[in-house]
Amino acid sequence: MKAAIIAAARALDALGFMPSKSGNLSCRTPRGCLITPAGLPYAETTPEDLVEIAGCGTVLAGHRRPSSEWRLHAAVYAARPEVGAVVHTHSPCATALSCARQAIPPFHYMIALGGGADIPCAAYATFGTAALAEATLAALAGRRAALLANHGAIALGTTLAGAKALAMEVENLARQYLALRAAGLAPVLLTEAELREVYVQFGDYGRIT
Repeated sequence: MKAAIIAAARALDALGFMPSKSGNLSCRTPRGCLITPAGLPYAETTPEDLVEIAGCGTVLAGHRRPSSEWRLHAAVYAARPEVGAVVHTHSPCATALSCARQAIPPFHYMIALGGGADIPCAAYATFGTAALAEATLAALAGRRAALLANHGAIALGTTLAGAKALAMEVENLARQYLALRAAGLAPVLLTEAELREVYVQFGDYGRIT
């Protein structure tokens, strides 16, 4: 698990989704979760730098401070028993939309991978706070991904690979949506009926786990 977390963090860093020290990710453990540390560039992070915390934030293993967003991760695991991994990015296009506090609407059928008819944007709250965790949980109701106002994006998965893939898809959708807006085009949004057909067609194919 530690090796997988380091690999995912470095891959997202290389893509510009978690530049230097920004963003964070975690995996559920029997005692809580294993999360990336605070204030350490991912290029320098080793498996020994990861921190295991309990749901209350108590450090169970590791010599570093956990990410400042540990409350956000802990809240997701407490509220969503099906979630095995959380990826929080500052990817450029998703973050740009979050700074406008706009959701990503159903302009493309791949929006369904997020679990609903849009990728919503959570209400603004200061980073690292319980208020942010609460706002994010509210936005994630019935969803597997959301934007965080003036901040970034979050993606959930039963596995780390699934959460990472969904985070990448959220950025892809945000980039496409911004390209439409920049071109002065108004996207034609899918209807509820069309989205229902997408869910049926997906079945187990293409689902983010």
